[in-house]
Parts: sequence; C-alpha cells; structure tokens
Amino acid sequence: MKNTGLWIRTGIILAITLAGFYLVFGPRRMPNSSDFTWQGIKNNLASNITLGLDLKGGSHLVMRVKTDDYLKKLTENNMQAALSTLQDAKLNVASSQITTENGNYSMSITMADGTNLQDVVDAIKKKIDVAQWTESRSGNTVTWSLPGATQNALKDQAVEQALKIIESRINAFGVKEPTLQRMSKSSGQILLQMPGVEDPERVKKLIGADSNLALMKIVSAPNPSPVTTYPTEEAAKQSLGGVVPPNRKILPFTERDDASKPVDPANKKPTQFVVVEYPAVVDGSELRDAAAVSRTGGQGDYQISFSFKPAGAQKFGEWTGKNINNYMAVVLNDEVKSAAFIKSQIFDSGEISGKFTKATAEDLALTLKSGALPAQIEYEEERTVGPSLGADSIRAGVEASLGGLAFVIVFMLFYYRGSGINAVVALILNMILTVAALVTIKSTLTLPGIAGLILGIGMAVDSNVLIFERIREELRLGLEIPKAISVGFDIAFITIIDTHITTIISSVILYMFGSGPIKGFAVTLILGLLINLFTAVFVSKTIFRWEMSLRPNMPRLSI
Repeated sequence: MKNTGLWIRTGIILAITLAGFYLVFGPRRMPNSSDFTWQGIKNNLASNITLGLDLKGGSHLVMRVKTDDYLKKLTENNMQAALSTLQDAKLNVASSQITTENGNYSMSITMADGTNLQDVVDAIKKKIDVAQWTESRSGNTVTWSLPGATQNALKDQAVEQALKIIESRINAFGVKEPTLQRMSKSSGQILLQMPGVEDPERVKKLIGADSNLALMKIVSAPNPSPVTTYPTEEAAKQSLGGVVPPNRKILPFTERDDASKPVDPANKKPTQFVVVEYPAVVDGSELRDAAAVSRTGGQGDYQISFSFKPAGAQKFGEWTGKNINNYMAVVLNDEVKSAAFIKSQIFDSGEISGKFTKATAEDLALTLKSGALPAQIEYEEERTVGPSLGADSIRAGVEASLGGLAFVIVFMLFYYRGSGINAVVALILNMILTVAALVTIKSTLTLPGIAGLILGIGMAVDSNVLIFERIREELRLGLEIPKAISVGFDIAFITIIDTHITTIISSVILYMFGSGPIKGFAVTLILGLLINLFTAVFVSKTIFRWEMSLRPNMPRLSI
C-alpha cells in the first residue's frame, strides 16, 4: 500500500490524458472503424477544432450606419407625435414645418389663434422629450432645433445601439466568434468578420432587416363585418375626408391566402389598405420575447409568437379591455400582417401568422427580439477570404508550432538529459490538453490563437527550467535526491504561480477589451497557463516519483 497515492496520481493523469486525446482526435458521433484510421483521425481533428476567419475563410464586411437618416426620422417622429398631442388637446394648429437638410434639424409649429404658447409647450413636453432641443418662440410660432453637440451625441448613440443589435443578431444566428467593432468614432462605420459563413447574403439580410412591430387599433366603418378595408390608398384617404389627420395612418394589409382580393403586381400578393389609429397601443420596444412556431409540426407554415414585458402587458391589457369587439392590427414594418378581432381582454402575448417558412420565421423572430435598428445601414466594403489563404495560414502556424516544439525537445533532452524526457512528456501533454480545452468550451482557433499556443509552450518550458534548475541547485548543496526533488518543486512552484497569475491577469484584460482574434490569443494563453500548472507540476512530479519508486537507491539523477 506504500504506492497507493502514486497510483491514484497516475490514474488521474491517465484519465485526463485519455479524455484530452478523445476530445481532440475522437469522433463527435457514434464511432466506426474508419474513424480510427490515420485519415479518420485527421478528419476528426479538422471537425473538432473550430477555425477562425483567418484560418477557415469567411466574410469581411464594412458597413455604415446612416446616422443622418436617424436624425431625420427622429425629427419627423417628434413632429408627428407633437401634432397628434395638440389635436387630442383641442389646440388648433395653423401650420407646421420641419427641416432635415445640411445638418439642420428643426421643427416649427404655428398656432391658428392667440393660444398661449406655454400651454402648447407644456402639452408637447408631456408626450415627447424635447429637453435636448433648443427652443425658440416668435409670435404664434414655437421652434425646436437640434444643436450640433447633441447631433453628434445622438449619432454616436445610434451607432452604439446598432452595434449591440447587430451583435445580438449575429450571435443568435450562430456565427462562431465573429469580429465586430467600430472602425472610427466619427464615420459611423462598423467592421464585421464572420468565419466559415456559408450563406453571407442571409446574414446580411438578417443584419439589415427592419423589425418595427406595433399593435394598433383599426378604424372601422359602423358595424364592420369583417374588418373595413379599401382597395386603394386613395379610397382609404377619401374615407377620412380626403386628408389624413396626424392621429391616423393608412397602411397596406396583405392576406396571403385570400385569392379573391386585389393583387399588387409588384409582389404578386393580395393587397388592400386599412386605416389605423396613431400612435400605436404597444410597440416593439415593449417586446420581451419572440419565437418561430410551426403550426403543422415542422412541415412548413410557421408563425411568430411574441410576448410583452410587464409594462407593455399592462398597457396592452388595459387597452384590449376597453376595446372588446373592435379590430386590432398587428403591424410589422408599416404593413398590417394580420387583423385580430378582440373578443376579450388580452395581456401579455400575441402572434403573427401568414405561412412563413422556417428560415424566414426564425429570422423575423430574431430581429424582433433584438429590436429595430435605429437607422438603416449600407455596405461599403465586402470581401470573401478564400480557403486557400486559410490553408496557408494553418500550414504556416502548424509548421511554426512543430518547429518550435522540436527545437525545445532537442534542447531539453540535450541540456537536462534523462529529466528532459520528463519535460517533453509534460510539454506534449500540455499542448494536447490545451487544444482539448478549446474544443470543450467551443472556442474558435485563430492565427493569434496559434501564437498564444506557441507562447504557452514557452511558458511551459520556462516552468520546467525553473524546477530543474532548482533541483540541480539543491543537489549541489548536498541534499539527497528525493529531498532535492521535493524542495525543488516546492520552491519553484511559488515562482511559477507568480508568473502565471500576472500573465493570466494581462490575458484577461486583453480578452475584456480586445477584438475577436485578440480574444482568441488571450483564451488560448489562459488555458495553456492553467493546464501548465497541472502538467509542469503535478505530472512532472509524478514521473519523478515513479523513477524514485522504481530505483530507490539511484546513485545520481540524470538532470
């Protein structure tokens, strides 16, 4: 029972080693005989490791957020909301005007009579936020304009919001470790690199997809059965007396399954028009979740179910409670997708139907969950990184790694003799377990990641050198071999911990503030350092203990 502890240590090492080899070289499915041939092992290795853009190839996109359009849309929406507010307050407006050109964004409202402008301002401030706008008054006219500093702040805010939304859409789409970052603060440009993307056009559509969801009341004729629709936009306008007031909108209404309705020749779908109340009862900002749901058990014909946050659910519930027996429009991107008859009070959920395919339903659900982009984006640069570049990078990285490893092995065997074998075993095991850890956490290996792996080799060698030199020193001081080995490991371990902790802290900072490839470098280096504490200390010491167990009276240590 003397060597019980040694056998336990050995069992732990063997179990971890076998698990590491299987994670790196084993199949990810039920194995067959071909998986364990030389070619099968190579195929397993290629499929187990997720490669980045610089190794595998993929898409490189540079896009720009149209921040001027964002400010224009903001001005127009504020003006519309202000006019709707004044109409509800029975305040007569003589005219209104907006300016959205040449960096000037302003809105002016002129009242029809001598109404106190302060009443007008107070009414508008209750509905919209004009705190960032510069206000001026002249006679019966009040004007709000957007200062230059505020414009820049809002543009920056729009780009940051777009960055977060694009990131959530790309992550949900399943792209492995994309690079997504701003190129410069003033340009509104965003860089996106997507490794291994097979359908970049679908990703581009998903990124740029609009997702403005709104639930709005349909304005119906007396005793509607069914919902009141109009064959043309002009007919809908005439139902309002020829002028569309600020609190009304005319929207297209598409029923995909009804062949008896007029067909728009541009898109070959039956199209009518409905009148809805503005503003919306609830909009997409109140959305909590959205998901694609099959109505036929996965055989096509998907719909999108959605649910609201508590505040939106409360608002929706109060409105539906007051509008039983009325029609509600589910509006997506200014198009009525469905018209629902309100039979009872509804609080927190709804659905969008219309025979969506699985892909379109999932994409729409993703865009709804991530929210609407604050402004449209345009693509200024698009490149595809070919697989030949990736193959060259892989070959160069592997050759550099193997070359460095071979040099280190030769040096350790020459300089430390028999103990060098100990270091070589620990070193190779460190590389295998580091790659296994990358596979386990599904991290992406990039060219900087290979650099991190090579640096990890250097740190592992440094750890062995510290231990072996300390053992040499203790032997020179006259200590017996078992005692020299024990003291050498104990003293060197403190130095190893210090160097590893400081390097890991630096790597964590790189991961927190770096882009995709830099994160890959940091992850690989951190894993290599953590595993090195196991291989350079636990494994190496176990090998020495086996040597002392098999040769208890050895006259000298080959070191």
